[in-house]
Amino acid sequence: MFTGIVEELGEVTAVENLGDSSRFRLRGPAVTEGAKHGDSIAVNGVCLTVVDLEDGGEFTADVMAETLDRSSLGALVPGARVNLERPMAVGGRLGGHIVQGHVDGTGTVVDRKASEHWEIVKVSLPAGLARYVVEKGSITVDGVSLTVVDAGPDYFTISLIPTTLALTTLGIKQPGDPVNLEVDVIAKYVERLLAFPAQDAEGPVR
Repeated sequence: MFTGIVEELGEVTAVENLGDSSRFRLRGPAVTEGAKHGDSIAVNGVCLTVVDLEDGGEFTADVMAETLDRSSLGALVPGARVNLERPMAVGGRLGGHIVQGHVDGTGTVVDRKASEHWEIVKVSLPAGLARYVVEKGSITVDGVSLTVVDAGPDYFTISLIPTTLALTTLGIKQPGDPVNLEVDVIAKYVERLLAFPAQDAEGPVR
């Protein structure tokens, strides 16, 4: 589980096309410190497994076709900046919200409006995800835990403070750029529970 609090702005150093998958090499000295084969690292909100660790704080990860199709990782090229986060340690602080690293879909940056101390960013919202997004609710954008300012039928807006602008990819995303979206998992569980009629539980066997 992740929290959506980005630890490091990393970089893609190589991409190898393997046909039905791709292998990424990424640089992230902070998130690779103490890491080992099989550990998880979120890359732009996508939970990836560390395959190999290399000198210079680099690691490789395999990305299957399903992930490439569902997320924006397939558009990454060497030199691209990425948001990196390690899983939350047991007993750690939940600084953002519950983030699984399972991208639900992609949106597109529609517009940016700069204010004196922050920016309002408008992002398109796939129709199938709109029902999970509410004003003042949580949403993960490229791995960043954010609060929804305004929720429309096919868009939402977020307010970015200077720290988020400086330390994540959201500071450099421009209109037309894709972003990974993960909606609040609690909303999905509630919807699933309401889809089934309540049934009486059987009593304990004595």
